[in-house]
Amino acid sequence: MLPDESLPIRLMSTIWADAEGLHDDLREPSDVDAWLDAVGVDRHGARTGADELVSARALRDAVRFLAAQVTGDDRQAAIAPVPDVGVAVRCVNAAAARLPAPRLEINGEAVREGVAIDGSAVTAGLARVAGESIALLGSSGAARLRACYAPGCVLYFVKAHPRREWCSVACGNRVRAARHYEKTREAARARQA
Repeated sequence: MLPDESLPIRLMSTIWADAEGLHDDLREPSDVDAWLDAVGVDRHGARTGADELVSARALRDAVRFLAAQVTGDDRQAAIAPVPDVGVAVRCVNAAAARLPAPRLEINGEAVREGVAIDGSAVTAGLARVAGESIALLGSSGAARLRACYAPGCVLYFVKAHPRREWCSVACGNRVRAARHYEKTREAARARQA
């Protein structure tokens, strides 16, 4: 969902809603693998383990909770099971602390730059998402973060255009259709009165 958005927005969008209710795209470890592949995070063939699934969901929930704080979105309390801002911040920081660190390596007689990974490539990928989440939520760019208030939508987006008010064209169309329906009903009531 929302393919033009940043990694944090796309992670938050793994919880979404439609007429049938709320959906979670991260139910199984293979769902995390599929999501990382879809957003272009290289897993280097690693597969998500059960602990990494828990970490991915916790990171997603923490980022959603913080996005709700930044945007003043009070709808997230029922969706993101995070008790408070401190817990959310600690979760994101702990995930980001696992970002691969640059280091020097010796290859024969040559010295070259390498990367030290704390954990698997999946953990490193989630750390990258956490790092981008910190950059989004902790910078002046957070002022452009918006909650989509289309009926039934629980997604977030970055307002890149001054006229953008919805996460997608579909949400904008739903809002316009609802407005048109309401105007039509009001006009019909006025004629009957």
